[in-house]
Amino acid sequence: MRRTLVVAAIAVGVGVLCAAHVGAAPTVKALVGGTLVDGTGAAPVKDAVIVIEGDRIACAGTRAVCPVPAGAEVLDVKGSWVTPGLIDAHVHFAQTGWADGRPDSLDLRDRYRYEQVQAGLRNHPERFFRSYLCSGVTAVFDVGGYPWSWDLRAKTGTNPDAPHVAAAGPLLSTADFWLNVPAERQFIYLADEKAAREGVRYLAANGADAVKVWFIMVRTRPFEEMAAAVRAAGDEARKLGLRLIVHATGLKEAKEALRAGAAMLVHSVDDLPVDDEFIAIAKANGTIYCPTLTVVGGYLRMYEAAETHTPPTVDDPNGCVDAVTRAHLAETAALKLDETMLKQRLDRMRARVAAGTPVMADNLKRVLAAGIPIAMGTDAGNPLTLHGPAVYAEMEAMQADGMTPMQVVVASTQTAALALGAAGKDLGTVQPGKVADLLVVGADPTADVAAMRKVRLVVRAGVEHRVSELAAAR
Repeated sequence: MRRTLVVAAIAVGVGVLCAAHVGAAPTVKALVGGTLVDGTGAAPVKDAVIVIEGDRIACAGTRAVCPVPAGAEVLDVKGSWVTPGLIDAHVHFAQTGWADGRPDSLDLRDRYRYEQVQAGLRNHPERFFRSYLCSGVTAVFDVGGYPWSWDLRAKTGTNPDAPHVAAAGPLLSTADFWLNVPAERQFIYLADEKAAREGVRYLAANGADAVKVWFIMVRTRPFEEMAAAVRAAGDEARKLGLRLIVHATGLKEAKEALRAGAAMLVHSVDDLPVDDEFIAIAKANGTIYCPTLTVVGGYLRMYEAAETHTPPTVDDPNGCVDAVTRAHLAETAALKLDETMLKQRLDRMRARVAAGTPVMADNLKRVLAAGIPIAMGTDAGNPLTLHGPAVYAEMEAMQADGMTPMQVVVASTQTAALALGAAGKDLGTVQPGKVADLLVVGADPTADVAAMRKVRLVVRAGVEHRVSELAAAR
């Protein structure tokens, strides 16, 4: 339910949110008494005041710095923590969170026609808008999908019932990948340098927020041929003023992506330790490293659920996942699959997780120690990496792999906003002039980022949403 005024009491941790006045919504409101964690990494401010005028933050700080304006609507958030809204810098609206959106993982097109799945996603993105807000995510970056993903920006720009959306549009891919629909492609094949430049010009003509390259190793193609196409894409993007974002999980291709000018790497390097050359180029570029630690584990859990005929556990503490997605996840247990195929995929995925997890953890520590900016992103839409609540496991994995809770908070707010480029310039921190995208949570996220699971109130552009209402109205 959309609210510009909290009229009823809202339990938040040990505190209570309540409105001081009832009636027409005022243009000014103040959240009073909570501990402010502003997203910049600054020390938390106890007993803080955050003043909101319309959809913007007017003041944030101590009571002395930010006195409550006369006539403002007052919300008592004592005993709670106030943070910026979370930002997921790596999502895909063209994927569902299950196999129906990725038939290359498990091919269920005999019952879920892929073109129909895509039509449903295009026509009803609100199912994921709600799950994002309900989970405390107020902005996302769709870094690869069908052309219709660009339209989501207009649908969400001034819509307080949806997260802000930035969108890269179709991916440029070193692999001629088949996962498309008859009249549209989400993968533009980087056959050569000419194709790369043409692809970038197409993206620029459609107002893409970035150029995304899927740098996949193809055994039948010479590496230098693929690298040259990626460099051409980077060069054309630079000429047209577009940022380059690259999926590159191997050290060799990741360094080529950096040489091409990558502004963000949306996956960890998971095969080898990042070396001094990687660090030096990344620092020179100002590249953002988005580790995306948990997505591969989602595939493994889906395959294990299919093998054991047991519904997969759904990590959704606030009940944000929509009914269609939940029903499909439960269906995993009843799938009748070729056992040989399933065993092969399980063995391959178990080996990948076992080999890659420690390398990703070590590389995150290396990147962190080098001072390279880190942004939180989940790759939401992939199987069992669910739109919205996937952020919790990702943030907790970042903490487990060596980041302090405060560093994870900054990565999930301020730095993730930087990852959005121009689309994120007014987002990511609780500071005067920024868009009033805020969370009220019931525990201290600077002690343990698991506290973000206890989100109770989401403020999107000055409009308040109770998480309990977002979860109930599906």
